[in-house]
Amino acid sequence: MTAARPDNRRRAYWLKTLHEWHWVSSAICLIGMILFSVTGFTLNHSAQIEARPAITKLNGSVDESLRAQLEKQLPVAKAQKGKAPLPTELQHWVQKNWDVDTAGRQAEWSDDEIYLSLPRPGGDAWLRLNLADGEIEYERTDRGWLSYFNDLHKGRNTGTAWSWFIDIFAGAALVFSITGLFILKMHAGNRPFTWPMVGMGLVVPVLLALLFIH
Repeated sequence: MTAARPDNRRRAYWLKTLHEWHWVSSAICLIGMILFSVTGFTLNHSAQIEARPAITKLNGSVDESLRAQLEKQLPVAKAQKGKAPLPTELQHWVQKNWDVDTAGRQAEWSDDEIYLSLPRPGGDAWLRLNLADGEIEYERTDRGWLSYFNDLHKGRNTGTAWSWFIDIFAGAALVFSITGLFILKMHAGNRPFTWPMVGMGLVVPVLLALLFIH
């Protein structure tokens, strides 16, 4: 009887600790789990879900002084293997006239044009300026909210902050899963179907991969 008491106290302590870690990690994962579950389904059925992209095209012309300034900066950009940000003046022009943010982006400079790719979740965009005549054009493709959330799932063109979120979410999901496994182990004595169900969760995807994925 006396020997059983420390064991019971130890079991109760670990069970309480595991439950605390389990509910905290599940609370952190809750919204992310819903997002990744739903978008996992939509990605799996992307061929059946029709997307109608909306394309926006804008055209304009920069003034002669700005065009001349860009030509002067061309040798500097070419010295950097043709990769350099847009000059501040051009960034301001694009922001003011078209409300497009180009800060922190590397453009491709060549003898006759400047090309800037502006990929984003749920769509794409690009900006091109002709150095010969100062003509500038912008095109944006928006594939809708579904495509936006699908790209969040894949981490496509989402930036550093979202990349960190995915890493933290993955860590929390791992804690959630491991603590859940240990809680199952501690309750398995009273629940005979515990390990068969856990085993099924392993065997089913392995069999599907071996038999149907080639």
